[in-house]
Amino acid sequence: MRVLVIGSGGREHALLLGLRRDPSVTDLHVAPGNAGTAAVATNHAVDVTSADAVVALARQVEADLVVIGPEVPLVLGVADALRQAGVATFGPSAEAARIEGSKAFAKDVMAAAGVRTAHAEVVDNPAKLDAALDRFGPTWVVKDDGLAAGKGVVVTPDRAVARDHAAECLESGHPVLLESFLDGPEVSLFCLVDGENVVPLLPAQDHKRVGDNDTGPNTGGMGAYTPLPWLPADMVTRIVDDVVKPVAAEMVRRGVPFSGLLYAGLAIGKDGPAVVEFNCRFGDPETQAVLALLESPLGEALNAVATGTLDQLPPLRWSDGAAVTVVVAAQNYPGTPRTGDGITGAEVDGVLHAGTKRGDDGTIVSSGGRVLAVVGTGADLEQARAQAYERIAAIKLPGSHHRTDIGKAALEGRITL
Repeated sequence: MRVLVIGSGGREHALLLGLRRDPSVTDLHVAPGNAGTAAVATNHAVDVTSADAVVALARQVEADLVVIGPEVPLVLGVADALRQAGVATFGPSAEAARIEGSKAFAKDVMAAAGVRTAHAEVVDNPAKLDAALDRFGPTWVVKDDGLAAGKGVVVTPDRAVARDHAAECLESGHPVLLESFLDGPEVSLFCLVDGENVVPLLPAQDHKRVGDNDTGPNTGGMGAYTPLPWLPADMVTRIVDDVVKPVAAEMVRRGVPFSGLLYAGLAIGKDGPAVVEFNCRFGDPETQAVLALLESPLGEALNAVATGTLDQLPPLRWSDGAAVTVVVAAQNYPGTPRTGDGITGAEVDGVLHAGTKRGDDGTIVSSGGRVLAVVGTGADLEQARAQAYERIAAIKLPGSHHRTDIGKAALEGRITL
């Protein structure tokens, strides 16, 4: 099976490494890829937001399966164009991708499906903002209604900060969503979905804030770990039955069945799971940790979704132990990152590339905000953390920063329901 992966980040590097372990996968391509993916696949410099360009590339490499990593091509309908061209594709249609592309659409689907989520109000007029803000708090949750690469959310006890973010979104032409604050630890649950068929992967927990102890602004994700030692054994089944399956069924009822990876971001409070958000694709950096423990053939699983045969997929097999991903970010991230810095120590096992490229002299240089995702595995969370941070110690990137506490609260038993 020849597979083309769309994207350039650590998530796509992880997908490629997982696909390479599948004996049925004979040839790997990625567009556009990065300096790290070039070691496991053929990189192609293609505009992945252009459906015509992606279809042309899929035909050129004779892809049997295309796997779309990022949300932007999905929301723009690249998966639709590939399917119309007769190419098996892992990733939802543009209509189904609205589950991530429009927070208001997602809320409407959840309401119809009877799924617990935060109370929300859409504001599309600056004149209505202050009155709406008065109906929320004392912790405000303000979300850009469009795509924002994981950074469009502000959670703050400061009304002025909430107002500034909402006003900025409205000035850019995007409605904003005000939500009530959901208590409880957060969980990321990835599910393979084919219509009403749902197969969950391992639950993970992302660390969104840039600094240790969850300080500083939100980012696209600074690290993740799996599994979650504090999560009750039956919670994944409960999330699938109470959240994912009802949403999948509602989308089928609406004539926009979901096919691909449905990512449920949840808060586990005293009343059980409640949805914080849905994404229409694998999350980054959780994917790097989750796929590190997958023993089943990844290509077989993704192809089953793409070909509508998920109900025939054998149960997924997982390694024992734990996996931890720590993101190494460029100076000034999540602001405008400094790029072009040389990187050493990154061409080893467990170091997945995201914002990297080859310089004119052939060396690896930074090209984005989240530069590397470093994965450690072990018999337990302590060993996985130790391996991840040992690998980070060998990496040199001027001005870089990373969190030192990924998975630490769980390891120390400080996360409870």
